[in-house]
Amino acid sequence: MDEFAPSRPSSSASKSTHSNGQVSPPLKTVPGENSDPLPEVHSDNGTDWTTSFSGIGSAAYPRETIDRLLKPLNPSDIEIKPDGMIYLPEIKYRRVLNQAFGPGGWGMVPRGQTNVSDKLVSREWALVCMGRIAAIARGEQQLYEAIGVPTATEAAKSNALMRCCKDLGIASELWDPQFIRDFKKQYAVEVFAEHVVTKKKKKLWRLKREPKLDYPWKE
Repeated sequence: MDEFAPSRPSSSASKSTHSNGQVSPPLKTVPGENSDPLPEVHSDNGTDWTTSFSGIGSAAYPRETIDRLLKPLNPSDIEIKPDGMIYLPEIKYRRVLNQAFGPGGWGMVPRGQTNVSDKLVSREWALVCMGRIAAIARGEQQLYEAIGVPTATEAAKSNALMRCCKDLGIASELWDPQFIRDFKKQYAVEVFAEHVVTKKKKKLWRLKREPKLDYPWKE
């Protein structure tokens, strides 16, 4: 993809020496962002999370943590899009992580550049939990008139978080075809709707607990 801004000097050229003789760690450039180069992200033991795979797949988390991560979804937390795709709002993934690891016990670390094209923003992120890499995923967000690059960049991070959470088993039901069919049968309804402006008619989905479709659609 095309970069949003020219890249800065490579990290190998970004080292600096302090008056005490110590050498600062190299800085990593982030094309597509107008801020200063970001330093490598290190853990207390010196692990560089921007490149390392430290701890991934090394051992299971404690049983209490696993139970929180794999807790079955509450149907009232699940939403549905007009096209029939069911999903869990992004903030609820964060709540599960906070319940499992505690605030401060997990975090998202960027890996690589922010890629910006005419229609898409994407970036690879790592989910670090309890000092270990838990999952790595690339998040993406479409660019359109109502959303700018900063907002799209944040949305891409949220998208990467949700994808990383799949590896931890959070909301795994949402990828289970049988669960999807049962949920839609019990909690959703497909209705005929007409676009108020274009008068186009089509079948759309909504939750049974929700009122009729809003503008620009009319049931």
